[in-house]
This record gives sequence, C-alpha cells and structure tokens, in this order.
Amino acid sequence: MAGRLANKVAVVTGASGGIGEVTARLFAREGARTVLAARSADKCEAIAAEIAEAGGEALFLETDVTEPDSVAATFAAIDGRYGRLDVLFNNAGGSTSADGPLTVAPLEEFWRALKLDLFGTWLCSRSAIPLMQKSGGGSIVNSASIVAEMGIPNRDAYTASKGGVVALTRSMAVEFAKDNIRVNVVIPGAVGTPRVLGFFEREPHLKKQWDAYLLGIADPLDVANAVLFLASDESRRTTGQKLPVDSGILIS
Repeated sequence: MAGRLANKVAVVTGASGGIGEVTARLFAREGARTVLAARSADKCEAIAAEIAEAGGEALFLETDVTEPDSVAATFAAIDGRYGRLDVLFNNAGGSTSADGPLTVAPLEEFWRALKLDLFGTWLCSRSAIPLMQKSGGGSIVNSASIVAEMGIPNRDAYTASKGGVVALTRSMAVEFAKDNIRVNVVIPGAVGTPRVLGFFEREPHLKKQWDAYLLGIADPLDVANAVLFLASDESRRTTGQKLPVDSGILIS
C-alpha cells in the first residue's frame, strides 16, 4: 500500500481508543504495518480486523507499558515478525479525577501518573531504540499535554509526568541523533474524546477554559495528523521539538 508511511513498521501504544486508535488507523491507511500495543484485547483485535478489511495491515500485541517484561515481549515479537522498527508513538497515558493539588492529592496518584505517562514512555523507547538502530533510524513521537506548558489547577501529578515527557524528548533527541533517530513530542490541548468530555462534565470549574480554545476543541484526528507528520519523512530534519495541537490556548 502506498502512502506517507509506506514500507514502515509503526507501533502505537494505548491504541484501543481515542487518539491512539485514530492514529493507528491513519498510520495503516498511509501504508504502515501498524502494531497496536495496548491492554484491551477485544477492542484492539476489532480495530486490527477493520484495518485489514480496509486493505491495511495491523497486528495487536497485548502490552502493559508500565511493566518491563510486557514491553520487552512486545518489541521482541515485533523484531521476530518484521525484523525492524521505524516509528513509535508513545501515546499511552492519561490523568484521573484523583489528581489534585500536591498538598492533598493521594501519593499513589503521583506514582500512577509517573509510572504510566513518563516511565511508560521511557520503557517503550528503551526497547524500541535498538530496533530502530538496527533499521538505520526512525522516528519516536511522544505525547505530552498543555499541562506541561501552562499551569492548570488540580493536575499536579499529571503536570509533573507530562513535563518529564517533554524534558525526556529533548534528551533523547540529542542522545540518538547520531543513529538517525528523531524524537519529537506533540502537545495536545483538550481533545473531544469521551474521557476528556467526561472530565469537563464532572469538573465544571474547567469549563471556563473552553473559551480559550481559539479554534475550538480538537478532534482526535487533528492530533493524529500532527503525529503522522512527525512520524513521516516529511519531518526528517525535525527533532527535539514540541508541536502543539492546542487550538491556540497556549497563546490566548
């Protein structure tokens, strides 16, 4: 299949819904052999089957990005099946309503956020990079959030984890440029997924943010298109950069 990712092998973590699912489908339409790495077997197997029916190629590998053995097994399976890796989208992550000011937020919420958002990104990259080195290079796209760039109340644990992802992106970009591995990060604002819309419903104080989204709340496809650009050879001279998909909230 021809496309912007033709002949590439791409991994999307957290591919069972939202931005991850939309990106996985887009990668496949653009010609990538797409690996859906997530915990939800039923959802991902259905997505992979739909991709195949549409003429693409997709493989589901059950993966917990917070568990080293699970991540290692996933990338070993990718190596065994394809013998290469070109793209990794570290999408798995998210905040919960348990988050809050660091003076009152549960300690376990801090560690949950860091383990999923930051350690998961670190761990998947750790297994992906040797495959990319063997393949002659590749593109890693991390996922952060506007909370890494601006102050938002009641998200101190999530802010810490996503700020770490932005810093890690810069470090990895410098570290692995010699291997022709590019590392960039997308910075989504609020995206109209059921989970995010549910947050706005449960936390009315956040609704005042809506007016700051100058172009309206983003769709998951808006983020997926940005990820596709960073994953493709069109961005071959771009590394260590932040690409906001924030509808202007960071400037408003």
